[in-house]
Amino acid sequence: MRGPHNIWRLIRTGATLERTGAMNVVLDAFDATPALRFVAKALGKPFKFLGYAGDPSMPPATRALTALGPAYIKFGQVLSTRPDVVGDELAVQLRVLQDKLPPFSIEQAKAEVEKELGLPVDAIFSDFSEPVAAASIAQVHRATIAETQEDVAVKVLRPGIEKAFRKDVDAFYLAARMVELFSPGSRRLRPMEVIEHFDGVVRGELDLRLESSAASEFAANTKGDAGFQLPAIKWEYSARRVMTLGWADGVPMGDNAAIDAAGHDRVALGDRVLQLFLNHALRDGYFHADMHQGNLKVAPNGDIIAYDFGIMGHIDEYTRRVYAEILFGFIRKDYKRVAEVHFEAGYVPADKDVDEFARALRAVGEPIFGMDATRISMARLLTYLFEVTERFGMETRTELILLQRTMVVVEGVARSLNPHINIWEVSNPIVTDYISKSIGPRAVIKDLSKTAMVLARFGPRLPALVENALIRQQDETPPQRPAFRRWIILSALVGAGTATGIIAILQALS
Repeated sequence: MRGPHNIWRLIRTGATLERTGAMNVVLDAFDATPALRFVAKALGKPFKFLGYAGDPSMPPATRALTALGPAYIKFGQVLSTRPDVVGDELAVQLRVLQDKLPPFSIEQAKAEVEKELGLPVDAIFSDFSEPVAAASIAQVHRATIAETQEDVAVKVLRPGIEKAFRKDVDAFYLAARMVELFSPGSRRLRPMEVIEHFDGVVRGELDLRLESSAASEFAANTKGDAGFQLPAIKWEYSARRVMTLGWADGVPMGDNAAIDAAGHDRVALGDRVLQLFLNHALRDGYFHADMHQGNLKVAPNGDIIAYDFGIMGHIDEYTRRVYAEILFGFIRKDYKRVAEVHFEAGYVPADKDVDEFARALRAVGEPIFGMDATRISMARLLTYLFEVTERFGMETRTELILLQRTMVVVEGVARSLNPHINIWEVSNPIVTDYISKSIGPRAVIKDLSKTAMVLARFGPRLPALVENALIRQQDETPPQRPAFRRWIILSALVGAGTATGIIAILQALS
């Protein structure tokens, strides 16, 4: 489905932004240049009548995204967590996308449950409520299992969501290709890889069996975490488009008044939500990657309850060590070590100067750490850090996208509970403990033991593997691909001519 026909969807996107009044909001949020504003208006305004009207009761940005479809909604959810990128005004508008979307009918939901579980709804559940929450991909109903009378939450995918999502993401792929082709400076951000990652994440959300499995693994990892609990998965009542789990009773994390009324300590909750996330990311390498207020509750006993496991993040042990060393280096203001870690991990090209990079990092860290402790922001640090790494040719690490984004989200949750939280003071014990366990004599012994086990397992095969590799190397001859080289040259010439024409047009418009 990917191809030039998706240009139509991009045009309709611009038309919808114009019709809903969101175009100026978006352009202002991204501080667009006059030339870009002119081009955006020229593409959107003439086709305004083709745009979707959306719900007039919504703010412009959310009105446009909900009208455009599920992938746009999901993308808006991501942007809602980044006020440092889109500005506070737009972030507030987009935040409503998290859990306040129009539901589909209870009849449609029951039909999906019956089709997936193979039994009438009344035979499975003695009670099945109207939707209690609706999001871009699915909605949730409260129900009671007929056999046990246990209250549960039943998550049901929106009808036809898979087809609608494929259409939207296909247009995203086209947009990413155009960005890579005509904006070489953006290639370090790897637009195609970002969209592929986004595509994979949401495709995982479209199979609730995978979400059930993720929830089960997450529960196994965190069963010993004090002050944290997860609703249990009901496997016998779950399938590809239906997921059933225990009902979570508690106060919404985003309702400070209700939290105070229930007698919970918001300061302690703010500290705990941040430390839990860091523990899951560093200790387990597996973390809840959508930890906004809409997916968190406070139980009557004060425990934090997490749910909605459609987006989970995974980072390998080596990357965890790198991330922890970078955080630890900033905490200690050891900018030289932070720079060395970037080079050791291959994040910054080897031809760059490590001392110059360390001085650039100092320029990032010192203004922030010079602030009042309560104003120190990890989100602001990440923003500045990205600016510096861009200057030094660091490419976007797609495996860290979810980790970085979730860090910003969790900081926002913690600050909403306690505006005076010292992010670094709260993070320090978790990061320090991880560093002490993963980088030191104990870690060396652990790594050597793992290496020895691998060698012992493959030892008998190593001589044959080495011999075969050497034989293949001797037999290999350099491939002759003159036709491919000619194609490359021709493509480059055509691309250069096209780019020149576009630049000339933009200069005439500016």
